[in-house]
Amino acid sequence: MKCVMLLSGGVDSSTLLYYLLDKGYRVYALTFYYGQKHSKELESAKKVAENAKSRGEVEHITVDISTIHDLISFGALTGKEEIPKKFYTEESQKITIVPNRNMILLSIAAGYAVKMSAKEVYYAAHLSDYSIYPDCRKEFVKALDTAVYLGNLWNPVEVKAPFVDMTKADIVKLGLRLDVPYELTWSCYEGGERPCLSCGTCLERTEAFMTNSAKDPLLTNEEWERAIEIYHRMKNESESD
Repeated sequence: MKCVMLLSGGVDSSTLLYYLLDKGYRVYALTFYYGQKHSKELESAKKVAENAKSRGEVEHITVDISTIHDLISFGALTGKEEIPKKFYTEESQKITIVPNRNMILLSIAAGYAVKMSAKEVYYAAHLSDYSIYPDCRKEFVKALDTAVYLGNLWNPVEVKAPFVDMTKADIVKLGLRLDVPYELTWSCYEGGERPCLSCGTCLERTEAFMTNSAKDPLLTNEEWERAIEIYHRMKNESESD
């Protein structure tokens, strides 16, 4: 079995890669550079894919589509806005939306799937994305799956999001069982040497590992203690607002 997937280098897509390998797929993993403010996630994707080759057949390609940056440079990840230091589900996180990103990336992945005679394209949308990111919702997956099928009728391709009903904590639970090398992944919206621990994705990541009674292996013991402290402080502040 062959499939194409989007690999960002974060917790969700890295877990998806190991999930697909566990199911016996030969995986063609695509990582896109579309003009992000930093390249940390690209570096992590490369490391994760290389590590995953011990589990099965993986071909990893980094695709440079940065020429579209000026067309979609809007928000905190590709534009000039600041990264919000708030919880992932809060209204302020909408500034982290990259316009039409998943539609663009999945369309390219579908074309590649046709070329490689792969029948399925996967991405790691999950339930915790629902409130903020419309292109991670079940309705979007269904609509795009139909459009991709109709657009490639002679070589049909399906778009799948197997984590769409799972929370981040559920994904980490699965990943821990699959021995996903989370120490190689990167979630932070900032591009520093170490995670900032206070942006939306850092807070969500901390919560996911805490829920599973596990330390985030990316962090040192000191960083993990600080991550928990920051999480509880910001949680209290959020609930008191």
